[in-house]
Amino acid sequence: MDKLSDLEFFTRLVKHGSLAALARDIGVTPPAVTARLAQLEKRLGVRLLNRTTRRISVTHEGEVYLETGARILDELNELEKRVSSSRGSPRGKLRVNATFGFGRRHIAPAIVAFARQYPEVEVQLELTDRSVNLADQAFDIGIWFGTIPDSRLVARKIVGNRRLLCAAPAYLKAAGTPMQPRDLQSHQCIILRESDAAYGTWHLQRGNKVETIKVRGGLSTNDGEVGVLWARNGFGILMRSQWDIHEHLQSRQLVPVLKDWTLPSADVYAVYPERANLSAKVSAFVEFLTVWFGRHAQWVPH
Repeated sequence: MDKLSDLEFFTRLVKHGSLAALARDIGVTPPAVTARLAQLEKRLGVRLLNRTTRRISVTHEGEVYLETGARILDELNELEKRVSSSRGSPRGKLRVNATFGFGRRHIAPAIVAFARQYPEVEVQLELTDRSVNLADQAFDIGIWFGTIPDSRLVARKIVGNRRLLCAAPAYLKAAGTPMQPRDLQSHQCIILRESDAAYGTWHLQRGNKVETIKVRGGLSTNDGEVGVLWARNGFGILMRSQWDIHEHLQSRQLVPVLKDWTLPSADVYAVYPERANLSAKVSAFVEFLTVWFGRHAQWVPH
C-alpha cells in the first residue's frame, strides 16, 4: 500500500469510530481492516490506536499522524481540483518557443490578442535561432516549420506557408533569369544557414522530377532578415518563406524565380508533446493561433 492510501485509510477509520464500521463501509471483513491497521503500525513502528471489540481511541502518535495526514490529504485534493479545472478554464503558465523572425513578426502580436482574451494565462515567449527540444527545456508549445521529425510530438498546422526563390529585378536584369534549376549554379545565391540542413543545397521539384542543386554566392548569413535585405539590394537569388517576403513581392522589390518548381514544405505548425489529456491553456492557444492566422496571414490567398 502506498503512503497516501495509508493516510486515507487511517483517517476514515478514525472517522467511522470502529473497525467493523469501516469494514462495512468499504465492503471488506473486519479482520481485513485489522490486518491493514497492523501493517500500517508495523511500518511506522508505533501504535496508532488503542482498540477493543466495541471502540477505538487514538494514541498520541495517532493524533500526530491523523492531524498532519488530514492536512496533506486536503492539500492533495485541492491540488487535484486545480489541475483538473485547468482543463476547463485556460489558466496558468504557458511557455512558448518560436524562431526570432517569425516570433517577432507574427507570434508576439498574436500573443497580445491572446493575453487580452485569456488574462489568467501567463505567457512566456522565448525566441531562439532554431527549433529546440521542447521536453528538455520545459516548453508547452513550439512553433515549427515544415516536416516534424519527432513522432512523439503532436503537430497542428496553424497556417500555410511556401518557400520561394526570389531576386531583385535589377539583379535578374544584369545576370539573367534562370530557366532550369541547374542554371542556379552559374548565379550568385544568397545562402542562409538557419537549421541543420545541408549548407547551400537547394531541393526543387516539379511533378515527379526532383533536382538537388549545390549553390554558391559571395554572401551568406544565419539571419533571414539580413538575407532579404541583401536580395532586395540586388546581391543574388534567395530562398525564403512567403511570410517573410510577401510585402516585397507585392511591391516588386523582389520577384519570383523558377515559379514552376516547388521547394520543401514550410507550413507552420504548433507542436507540443503528446499527452492523453491536453491542458486547456495549450488547447486554447493552438485554437487561437489557427483563427488568428486565418484572419491575419496576408501571404495566404483567401
